[in-house]
Amino acid sequence: MPTGTTRIRLRPANSSRLSFGVQVSLALFAILYAALMLRAAPEGQDFRWLSYVFLTGCAVYLGFILVHNAPVFGTQSYFEFAPGYLVHKAGLFRSKQVFAAEKMGQLELLTRQLRVRMKDGDIHVLNLREVKGNKRRALFRSQLEAFAQRYGVQLREEASAVSSAPKQA
Repeated sequence: MPTGTTRIRLRPANSSRLSFGVQVSLALFAILYAALMLRAAPEGQDFRWLSYVFLTGCAVYLGFILVHNAPVFGTQSYFEFAPGYLVHKAGLFRSKQVFAAEKMGQLELLTRQLRVRMKDGDIHVLNLREVKGNKRRALFRSQLEAFAQRYGVQLREEASAVSSAPKQA
C-alpha cells in the first residue's frame, strides 16, 4: 500500500464569475485611474488623500487576486489524496476540508463537482471546475478511483446525467 500523497493543484479563478484576466485587468485599470487622478489633482486639494486610499485599496485587491490564484507562496489550492484521507484546500485564506475514508459513505463524481456523502448523512460538494487541464483531470479521476477502491468507498459516476441537464443561470 503506498504511503505517499498525491496533490492536484486547483485554479480558483476557474470557478469565479469573472476570469483571472478580467480581474487583473480591472485592478490595473483602477490603479491607472487612481494614479491619473493623483496627477491631475492640484497640490492643495482637500480630498487628495482619498485618491491615495483608493490607490492603496486597488493595489491590495490586485495583490489578493495574484496570491489567491497564482502559486505565489506555493500551492495553496489543491485536492490531496493522503493515506486514509481526502483533503480539499480552497485557497490561501481558507481552511482545509479533511474527509476520512472510514467516515465516507459514497463519492459521486459528476461533470463539474464531486459530492462526498458521509455515513452520518452530511453531503459536501467540491467544485471540479478548478481542476484545469486534461492531464490533471485524468490524474484526479485515476486517483479518486484508486482511493475509492483501496478504502472500500462506493464511487458513483453520473457524467451523462449532468451533461443532459439544462443549464441554470
